[in-house]
Amino acid sequence: MTQPTPRDTLIALNATPTLSRPAVYRLGQELDRWLGRAGSGIPPEALAAEAGVPRTQMARALAALADAAGLARREEEAAARLGARVVTRLDDGYPAPLAHLSPPPPVLYIRGRLSAASAVAIVGSRRTDAYGQEVAELFARELAAAGVPVISGFARGIDAAAHRAALAAPGGETVAVLGCGLDVDYPSGHARLGREIAERGAVVTEFPCGAEPRTWHFPVRNRVIAALAAGTLVVQAAPRSGSLITARHALDLGREVWAVPGRIFDERSLGPHGLIRDGAKLVQHPLDILEDLQPRTGMLFPLPSAPLPTSAPALPEPPPGFAGEVLAAIPNGTTPAAEEIAIRLDAAVDKVLGALLELELGGWVRRLPGGLYGRGLPY
Repeated sequence: MTQPTPRDTLIALNATPTLSRPAVYRLGQELDRWLGRAGSGIPPEALAAEAGVPRTQMARALAALADAAGLARREEEAAARLGARVVTRLDDGYPAPLAHLSPPPPVLYIRGRLSAASAVAIVGSRRTDAYGQEVAELFARELAAAGVPVISGFARGIDAAAHRAALAAPGGETVAVLGCGLDVDYPSGHARLGREIAERGAVVTEFPCGAEPRTWHFPVRNRVIAALAAGTLVVQAAPRSGSLITARHALDLGREVWAVPGRIFDERSLGPHGLIRDGAKLVQHPLDILEDLQPRTGMLFPLPSAPLPTSAPALPEPPPGFAGEVLAAIPNGTTPAAEEIAIRLDAAVDKVLGALLELELGGWVRRLPGGLYGRGLPY
């Protein structure tokens, strides 16, 4: 058997579906110990013991070596078709912050460009409300405008709000870390957002092309989010949520953890409040985070002498006519139903729904569960 290169081996192992993620990590870490001895007549049981993996996993790894170079080439070609590249921990372009993970991901698929600037992760509930959405947008927008890349997990809710708000800031950069392959449309309908992120930042995953999202993928993704960031901000999170896993990884890595307080009657406040109780810093404004980052990173951010405004920045002129009246009937932080807007404007519900569709397509409003509508960020 022709020995593949170590780089080919990492890519092939990472793309072999029958290998468990712990085995991929372990085999990648112990590559020098066992790869050179594979195919030399040493029993697989001995190689497994040396590498510290189960015998069945070592047998599958050895089987993958037979076409490791071919599999690695196919993975790189698949990534290239998506406008992405494959980076292994042996490559110069491997993100330095991930080296602090134990073990680090052996392979990354990157579409776009990862900035060397200190970043902040913004994470929270998929089932956010108008308050959480507005908070995530404020922090992401102001941090991005100050030159701080915003990292999140590309999920619905807080993640998507953070990504979109960072993109809305002049020159803002954002990074999305996925729990699936780059070519998988998940969450459904986020393809356009992914393209925009790649143009102004990067979309990153350690899962091979074609890997569908699995429940266990997301804790794996969360540790990459925490490692890429200088600190993690939790906006809304229920107990035992993925956002709290990200925060715990950040603490383990010696990174900052910030939390935004919420309403005491809201389950989504329990996660941030628990973090604050356990020592995370309570933040009420993006300036709190920028002030924390300066001494830790040595970077100089444009800190204003007066507090930044808590309202949204100047936006383009609202749409004219009846659509503008409907938009004005949805103040920031509120989520009225179409029927409520119709009553306020003394208009037919069908006419209001038509205007809401126009506003939604333009990004001025977003449709929420239960037939409610809230403010969005215009495209």
